[in-house]
Amino acid sequence: MYDDKGYDALGSEMVSIGSLSRPMIRRILVANRGEIARRVFRTCRDMRIETVAVYSDPDRGEPHTYEADWSVNLPGSAPAETYLNQAAVLAAAAESGADAIHPGYGFLAENPDFARAVVDSGLTWIGPSPEAIEVMGSKLASKQLVEALGVPTLAGIDLTDLAEDAITSAATSIGYPVLVKASAGGGGKGMRVVGSADDLDEAIAGARREAAASFGDDTVFLEKYLDAPRHIEFQVFGDTQGNVVSLHERECSIQRRHQKIIEEAPSVALDQTLRDRMGASAVEVAKAVGYVGAGTVEFMLEDGEFWFLEMNTRLQVEHPVTEMITGLDLVLLQIEVAAGQPLPVEALSPGITGHAVEARLYAEDPAHGFLPVTGSIHRFSIDNRPGLRVDSGVEDGSTVSVHYDPMLAKVIAHGPTRQEAAGAVADALRRARIHGSVTNRELLVRILEDEDFLAGKTDTHFLDTHDLTALSAPLVDDAEARLAAGAVAIADRLYRKQEAPVLGSIEPAWRNSPSQAQRVVYRWQDTTIEVEYESVAVVAQSPTEVTLGIDGDHLRFTVNRFGPTRYIDGPSGPVVFEELPRFARTEVEEDPGSLHAPMPGRVLRVDVSVGDRVDEGQTLVVMEAMKMEHTLRAPWPGTVISVDAATGDQVEADTVLVVVEAG
Repeated sequence: MYDDKGYDALGSEMVSIGSLSRPMIRRILVANRGEIARRVFRTCRDMRIETVAVYSDPDRGEPHTYEADWSVNLPGSAPAETYLNQAAVLAAAAESGADAIHPGYGFLAENPDFARAVVDSGLTWIGPSPEAIEVMGSKLASKQLVEALGVPTLAGIDLTDLAEDAITSAATSIGYPVLVKASAGGGGKGMRVVGSADDLDEAIAGARREAAASFGDDTVFLEKYLDAPRHIEFQVFGDTQGNVVSLHERECSIQRRHQKIIEEAPSVALDQTLRDRMGASAVEVAKAVGYVGAGTVEFMLEDGEFWFLEMNTRLQVEHPVTEMITGLDLVLLQIEVAAGQPLPVEALSPGITGHAVEARLYAEDPAHGFLPVTGSIHRFSIDNRPGLRVDSGVEDGSTVSVHYDPMLAKVIAHGPTRQEAAGAVADALRRARIHGSVTNRELLVRILEDEDFLAGKTDTHFLDTHDLTALSAPLVDDAEARLAAGAVAIADRLYRKQEAPVLGSIEPAWRNSPSQAQRVVYRWQDTTIEVEYESVAVVAQSPTEVTLGIDGDHLRFTVNRFGPTRYIDGPSGPVVFEELPRFARTEVEEDPGSLHAPMPGRVLRVDVSVGDRVDEGQTLVVMEAMKMEHTLRAPWPGTVISVDAATGDQVEADTVLVVVEAG
């Protein structure tokens, strides 16, 4: 009900566009968390739109909860009872007086039933129509639609209702390797590469479980796996006036577990002719479903040929690189289009200025299979500088929860050239102060500085064809680690004793035997460093900062302490030390062949019993944690002598689940 001045009963101003009359959006609830919630709030503040955050119990007090004007708790911890709980999110919108919902990405962003429920509740849905989400949300249905348009697609076969022998025949007909792929959702969930028929059944079962847990839909299909493709996606945008445009491409070829970790725009693999062809195909796909809002059409590119992969009916994680090269605010365009406004002139014919690179910073351990890492972030700081943007979901004191994706931040840089943009991201990551969690920082820096990457020689198998151990190695060398140990020893001495400055020298030495001199012992990686106070010049010192003089150069180290751990940030990058006690503790003995839970999580399956004979590499236990499956395999041929887990158990990190006796 609106009065004669164009306001509804809640005071929302009306806008008239052609025959359309819609209320201006006054208050937006973001049905998401972390980085994307903060990103949407930022644009809303610029537009003077009020904001509402929702949060689960583990997210209480996290940054997105207090950056909004209102915050509503979704009681519980697991995604299914919080951010995926449609009724709870809609109730939060009603409670807070929101008149629109932005879904972010992930969770309910590509759920057509939720989009319908939002519209049916009288709220503005900031996204495409439920019908477009439904068609494009199914990779199988979207492939059929795209094939009818004449856009090339990869060979694929739906596994629904196929018997086991028919599935094996389907994989053989496509040709190994094949990709088992979830029909719903994205983000690398529910995907498995299969190299032979022997691994097919387990891969399909695992993909189905992961897809059901992530998207509520366990439909999977087989698709041809390409040898060395590039992953190229096109940002498309449509409005209610029938305009659909391409905002150019992004390259997302550097991936782990089929999930992107470095993205850039534009792609060095496309000339203008190929850009126009692929962009026109992307627009044709979007127009076929009457697309409105922000979407992404993804392609595989190899040897100048491209194939449609899927369409994501939402904003993408990597949207900032498009914003940087076009000068457009995609969230602002989403909101304006949802309110019925047409795309502005600058969006209808966007140019490309410079180059942008984004790196995704995760709490994970690349050296150990990219295992996610939970726990507290003691300090998180990345310096602002011109051309650099940091979209983060965490700050000092934040917690990386077992319940959610472990992405901490996106670091994005824009520059006149690709090399300058990549260098700016690498330098920002080197200098970042990130204390309290293992991250993929080293991997990102080394990729961005890698000769092949800088030469544009990238494809989706980049990490498979490069030495992952070398790419994940510390950014500092042994010599600088010794100097850092000396610096932290001086800082610790001042911190503990509050002594007067000791101008003189230190020698951080590698030693194999105890010394009678004053010394302190630290562990770095798998190495013990003993430090004595002799021989390297100290220029300046305090409990938190030490500058050393080396051959006329001054090297500055900052020191932060959390229990026995020292986080040192130096010229080349971070060093993390553990101070060791003077007398070693007695290690607790355990049976060889003990398999530990890699992190807190839920046991999905236990495949063995006490007394079973197992082969090396055989699956024993499957766990679920941080939206991923983790498989524990037999370390050698032998006999199971202990099973201390059952399906459905919640276990803590490092819990012994199974023991296999060799022989």
